[in-house]
Amino acid sequence: MKINQDIATLLLRLGLSGSLLSAVASRLGLWGQRSSGWQGFVKYTAEVNSFLPNTWAPALAIGATILETAFGIMLLAGFKIPYAAIGTAALTFLFAVAMSISGSVKDPLDYSVFAFSAGALLLYTMPAGRWSLDSLFHL
Repeated sequence: MKINQDIATLLLRLGLSGSLLSAVASRLGLWGQRSSGWQGFVKYTAEVNSFLPNTWAPALAIGATILETAFGIMLLAGFKIPYAAIGTAALTFLFAVAMSISGSVKDPLDYSVFAFSAGALLLYTMPAGRWSLDSLFHL
């Protein structure tokens, strides 16, 4: 059975988008008791970026949250897919590198962060597909 490239592109977009937006929802407390909460996320940001001063953690957390929200919404809508995909790939690659430096390479491998980044990079190379704002408006 051959899967249509439009379907594969859509599923990859939705998977990446869902993961980004779910992470944001967790730190904003939208998953209820299953949420990590904002303070937990800032603490985790400091741990992952242990090679940087702790005072940078709030700014990094805010920046990551803004980018993840923007890229997640763009991917969900299929708007400016190449920009959202390459931004997602870069952001998650930097996250994987920071995890590796502060812990070990096992951490980003266990949580598939490198695979997530590679999936976003693959999406960057793919045509928009018919189920996107990019194809609808020929962006």
